[in-house]
Amino acid sequence: MNNNLSKLTVIIVTFKTDIDILKNCLKSVNSLTKILIVENSNFFEKKKEIEDEFSNVTIFCTGSNIGMGAGNNFGLKNVDTKYALILNPDIVCSDNFFFSIEKYLEGRIDFTLIGSVYDHETNYNPAGFFDNKDLKSAKFISEYNLYKVDWIAGHTMLVNLKKFKEKKIFDENFFLFFEELDLCRSVRKRKENVFMCPELKVKHLGWKGSFAIDKNLEIESLKLRNWHYMWSLFYYNKKNYGYIYALNKSLGRFFRSVIRIIYYLIRFDKKGVITYTYRFLGLVNSILLRKSYFRINLNNR
Repeated sequence: MNNNLSKLTVIIVTFKTDIDILKNCLKSVNSLTKILIVENSNFFEKKKEIEDEFSNVTIFCTGSNIGMGAGNNFGLKNVDTKYALILNPDIVCSDNFFFSIEKYLEGRIDFTLIGSVYDHETNYNPAGFFDNKDLKSAKFISEYNLYKVDWIAGHTMLVNLKKFKEKKIFDENFFLFFEELDLCRSVRKRKENVFMCPELKVKHLGWKGSFAIDKNLEIESLKLRNWHYMWSLFYYNKKNYGYIYALNKSLGRFFRSVIRIIYYLIRFDKKGVITYTYRFLGLVNSILLRKSYFRINLNNR
């Protein structure tokens, strides 16, 4: 154990992430594995504390909030190992995670991406197919305990860097959402392998780890998530299926957002109004082919 972990670098993109949540993530990573934290701002408040407590951690600041995909690309440029493990800061790896991952670093199996499964109940699928086939239909590679799929969740991705000509693997037009789905689609278009591994178990806190747990940030986070979800969804469909397809798929969401805004206004539901107003604005901006510009400036907090 551990000999192959020298071939691996963990990349964690943060943005004002709660320090306790981040530490839980770092503690779950094998201590012999190199970790790069990419802070999507111009200042990481607890830099010295983290680097003192975790000797395997190096912290970079991007200078501004450049998004998840661009943040991971930034980290990948600083990787000198054959493999990278992309983790969200709100991920906690299971006790056997790095014991299980080591065999995929030996170079015996041909893969480009390998994803994890959830170590808790959730409504989200850890992987799937672009044609929406049931996950149960996935081909099982018994020798390596892997399921062959089309896409995996972006919060935990083992990346074989030898499969990429350059380390800018994510489309940086995506600020949030769908960048990992777009990456998986490009990999499958090249006829390369994407797998899900049931041995790689993680706990995922969701949006609790993406921002500091601060009441003042709750509304700003709500705006950001909903604006970018709709912008990225339209952009993803346009990029991969064409503008007309994306527009047809979005018409229902367009009118539904308008109806929901009116509904929540009548009910004096502030969060409901904000949710669908920003979904509407994100979608309209994407339809008009505007860039994914909406940001929260928290550099001075």
